[in-house]
Amino acid sequence: MESNEEGLLIGLPDPFTLKNECLNKLNIRTKKFLLNYIEKNKFKLMFLNTDKIYYSSFISRFYYPYKDKSGVPKYIKNLKKIWEQKDILIIEGEKSRIGIGNDLFNNTNSIKRILCPSINAFELYDKILNEALKIDKNKLILLALGPTATVLSYDLYKAGYHVIDIGHVDIEYEWFLRNASNVIKIQGKFVNEAKGGNINIKDIKDKNYYEQIIVKVLK
Repeated sequence: MESNEEGLLIGLPDPFTLKNECLNKLNIRTKKFLLNYIEKNKFKLMFLNTDKIYYSSFISRFYYPYKDKSGVPKYIKNLKKIWEQKDILIIEGEKSRIGIGNDLFNNTNSIKRILCPSINAFELYDKILNEALKIDKNKLILLALGPTATVLSYDLYKAGYHVIDIGHVDIEYEWFLRNASNVIKIQGKFVNEAKGGNINIKDIKDKNYYEQIIVKVLK
């Protein structure tokens, strides 16, 4: 959060501003969670650089947190332009399978994947980073790897890659497609925030998905 390098965009949750226009857009559960987090961590947050422009980490939290979801289709349309006609590498948890079973990345030129542990991926951080550094810098790298992605995105940026910590984008998209009013499990995918969504996740029978996997960094 203290970094101030050109081309590096640091994202924070919108409600960290504590502005009413941000807080009032959120549903009760999200608002309560974030206000509780801010209260518990207020002394850390006091040291944010007030002269720096922070961006929104809610880039991938575009559906469930908000009361008014009428703007979501337009948001998704614009979001997809980020990877339109690009060769992308997805670094994700082993059971995340982002973009599988939906059309989220159907407009890309090509997709490759590096699979990592679904939880506690940071234990293998050096191995994950070393595999990522083998990738052509012409690829756009999308990360969906929990807190590990925060550190990994910075290190890859420093190494000259175009990388985005895209986090929850696939699950939010799945909830949007289902018009979900609460956090729910998604068949065949790791959903850490839904009850029972991180256990007994069955394998899928998508040939294209398995062909996209170039390496597994697992325990």
